[in-house]
Amino acid sequence: MDGAVAAEALAWPDAIFAELRRWDVRQVAYVPDGGHARLIRAIHADAAMRAIPLTTEEEGVAVLAGAALGGQRGALLMQSSGVGNCVNMLSLVKSCAFPLLALVTMRGEWGEFNPWQVPMGSRTEAAFGLMDVQVRRADRPDEVGETVAAAARMVFEGGSAVAVLLSQRLIGAKVF
Repeated sequence: MDGAVAAEALAWPDAIFAELRRWDVRQVAYVPDGGHARLIRAIHADAAMRAIPLTTEEEGVAVLAGAALGGQRGALLMQSSGVGNCVNMLSLVKSCAFPLLALVTMRGEWGEFNPWQVPMGSRTEAAFGLMDVQVRRADRPDEVGETVAAAARMVFEGGSAVAVLLSQRLIGAKVF
């Protein structure tokens, strides 16, 4: 991997952060995740954003509903294994037509060593589809910024619910 490609591969969390800033996202709810670690640190360091750690992913759906009711934009960061936890809470988004921007680091795909991650990883898109959450996907670093920008526009200007899946190939397979 040459230097420019390596730098681009490392910079995709910065592209997401830039889009969150551009779209005036004020609240970012997250379950701690190594794939989102760089992005989470940037959010914590930004005085204009409120980083909200969660104990479980479905809490984030309620946090974003509250943000929308309070006139602020929000985003939810999670890993694909947590999407199944959100299905029931996504009925709130569907029934009340709240905007939802979810940024999901994928597991159970490229080079996954943990068989427990595979079932939800292979059904993440379908789980979102059950609750009418549109899905966009980024597989390469150069796709991340424009994919998040398109999703943010759909959410914040169109009032949609959109999840961006950040592929495991993009974030790298975990090694323990």
